[in-house]
Amino acid sequence: MLLTLFLFFLSAAVIYLACEFFVNGVEWVGHRFQLGATATGTVLAAFGTALPESAVTFMAVVFGDTPEQKDIGVGAAMGGPLVLATLAYAVVGLALWRARRGQPAQANCINADQRRLARDQAWFMGIFVFKVGLGLLAFAWKPWLGILFLATYGLYIKRELSNDEDCIDCEDLEPLKLRPRDDNPSMFWAATQTLLALVVIAGASHVFVNQIELLGIAMGASPHVAALLLAPGATELPENMNALIWVGQGKERPALANISGAMMIQATIPSALGIFLTPWLLDGPLLAAGLFTMLSISLLWLRFRRAGMSVPALSAVGGFYALFAAYLGWHFYA
Repeated sequence: MLLTLFLFFLSAAVIYLACEFFVNGVEWVGHRFQLGATATGTVLAAFGTALPESAVTFMAVVFGDTPEQKDIGVGAAMGGPLVLATLAYAVVGLALWRARRGQPAQANCINADQRRLARDQAWFMGIFVFKVGLGLLAFAWKPWLGILFLATYGLYIKRELSNDEDCIDCEDLEPLKLRPRDDNPSMFWAATQTLLALVVIAGASHVFVNQIELLGIAMGASPHVAALLLAPGATELPENMNALIWVGQGKERPALANISGAMMIQATIPSALGIFLTPWLLDGPLLAAGLFTMLSISLLWLRFRRAGMSVPALSAVGGFYALFAAYLGWHFYA
């Protein structure tokens, strides 16, 4: 147990440090590709930080020997969007609230393209409703529909890149950590730092997830609890860490865009894997996860659409995760 706790905290610290290198590197990669802050967050950063949870789903549904092991992959595919739609946005809100204490004039405003974020929530809602609906039906050619999810993500990337704003200015970037004295590092060094950080994030996240599962077993948690709460909470750590780092640097645009882009990946890539390789039939807890996800996304969409999102409202969506956790505890232990 002591070894498990040691590895748990050590891997969490490694993930945080690696995310600092990743955020720094991906900003320079975005600059080299002449991408703006929003596209850097929604495409490059989101793709990288979504790898851990996508890997969990892939390993579970492809190499799982039992239905219970495959269920962990399905649970991760449903639990990941729930964590992003609730806790990840709440982390940004709370970080902004802390960073702006003593600045009443700016305390509640969100400095981001809220209407663009609203469009992301609308895309997500359409995809998510479709994937939950598939979980209620059983038919022979369902696996082929996984292709639609992959194609949808491709269209989303095309839209993000074609509608991007002006590229990031070098003056807005911190020096590349691998080349701190280089004012304008090459793509090679930026990509090298980013890829190395990704490797560390993936490895540390794997260790982190294993410790979460061991702690779940020690506490007597069922596979569904590990799938819906522990595994997604662990694998979404990079997005939360990136959000904290960017907010700490005064860059909430890429912080929010990273979460928004990661949600699109979670709605498509892991879902496609689950639909390809499992029956994709959702039980009560999985449907509840979908319901609380949609409640949170609906609130986010309404506020972003009106450009009326505030720091308190962004922080409040974390309450939906608390309600889901309470429901799950009642369902399994009542």
